Amino acid sequence: MTLEELRGQDTVPESTARMQGAGKALHELLLSAQRQGCLTAGVYESAKVLNVDPDNVTFCVLAADEEDEGDIALQIHFTLIQAFCCENDIDIVRVGDVQRLAAIVGTGDESGAPVDLHCILISNPNEDAWKDPALEKLSLFCEESRSVNDWVPNITLPE
Repeated sequence: MTLEELRGQDTVPESTARMQGAGKALHELLLSAQRQGCLTAGVYESAKVLNVDPDNVTFCVLAADEEDEGDIALQIHFTLIQAFCCENDIDIVRVGDVQRLAAIVGTGDESGAPVDLHCILISNPNEDAWKDPALEKLSLFCEESRSVNDWVPNITLPE
């Protein structure tokens, strides 16, 4: 048995539990941010917030279903947002299930218009640093992922 095989055996249960914990934390964070009014949804809306006040943004979620993977314009936007988040030390994750994300944060705004959920930003609600246990868990998850060169980790949301 090789060292890689030994490491692979040890990390599979650990990585599954780690991924499930991150998914639950993201679910909690999205609900908490939505209640506090510090959630921005939409690629263009997020780009505006990042341009105006990047220091106020604490977390970024990029979401794309399989059919979105062929959308070149969306992938270019994702690349630009990822670069901006990395440059400004904003933790960022990817989610592969826009429908599940819509079930958590809703599919429309106050006027009933559908919301673009391909990019979601979490901002500080005020000048004081926002202390949320789910945000802290996700920040640690992102930091651990970066230590193994996974700069934008994928997270699976719980059912």
